[in-house]
Amino acid sequence: MGTPQFSVPSLRTLIETQEVVGVVTQPDRPAGRGRQLKPSPVKVVAESAGIPIYQPRSLRSEEAAVPLHEWQPDVIVVAAFGQILRPHVLELPPEGCVNVHASLLPRWRGASPIQHAILAGDEQTGITLMQMDKGMDTGAIYVQEVTPISADDTSTTLHDRLAELGAQMLRSFLDDIVNGRLQAQPQDENLATYAPMIKKEAGQIAWQESAAAIDRRIRAMTPWPGAFTEWDGQYLKILAARPQPDRSLGVQPGKVALVDGELLVQTGEGALALDQVQPAGKKAQDAGAFVRGRPQFAGALLGS
Repeated sequence: MGTPQFSVPSLRTLIETQEVVGVVTQPDRPAGRGRQLKPSPVKVVAESAGIPIYQPRSLRSEEAAVPLHEWQPDVIVVAAFGQILRPHVLELPPEGCVNVHASLLPRWRGASPIQHAILAGDEQTGITLMQMDKGMDTGAIYVQEVTPISADDTSTTLHDRLAELGAQMLRSFLDDIVNGRLQAQPQDENLATYAPMIKKEAGQIAWQESAAAIDRRIRAMTPWPGAFTEWDGQYLKILAARPQPDRSLGVQPGKVALVDGELLVQTGEGALALDQVQPAGKKAQDAGAFVRGRPQFAGALLGS
């Protein structure tokens, strides 16, 4: 069970190492300017491998789970499927449901663990293979593996690395899980933190925050929804920047200055050097080229 690109490495590994009797993924969604129906990345891979596919709008009812009974799976592997599973699904396979979760549980339960790990300034994250129960990522843990979060990691780079790590862990540990050689251990509820779904407004920059915090927001919101500010009545996306925590322009937060050819914005603590921006409706631009075409930007006060 999976839907987005994160799920694809896991599915490919399962195809190579197991007998995949079926794939469950979300229904095709309208996409692009023409709003044509587009299959999920998981569906594309499953179709190319000739695997039966089921695309229920919901698995809430027992009737909706009938095709799963017909497949008679020993275990269900879930990786970013996008639906809450009810007990009639969780209890269907003899060996239960194993989830590939992109955090070191119990830290960052929920829909957007990758973004929240970057936002919080975590030094590391990882993949947890867990036994699913009816709670939100509350099930017992089989195994975890760690990856560091570097100072230039974005949600894009971390997503791709974790997706591959999850697939590697399925290759290494799924047989041990199914055969009972790896026992799940309960989570420590006292250490639980939550990562709710990211909304578009989470990308808005508050210049009163520190340069380090704004840099984390820019990286966490890449690729979606993108970090943005307001200038000249329009949104301006900040695609890449470098925090200068010990540098101050001596002006109010949000004020832009061109210093020695470098485009800087004062923050609540330190300055932020802009490297790449994207005006509304335009292509991404190097910050130097942007200010050469719009010299009035130097000295502007950006909204928050």
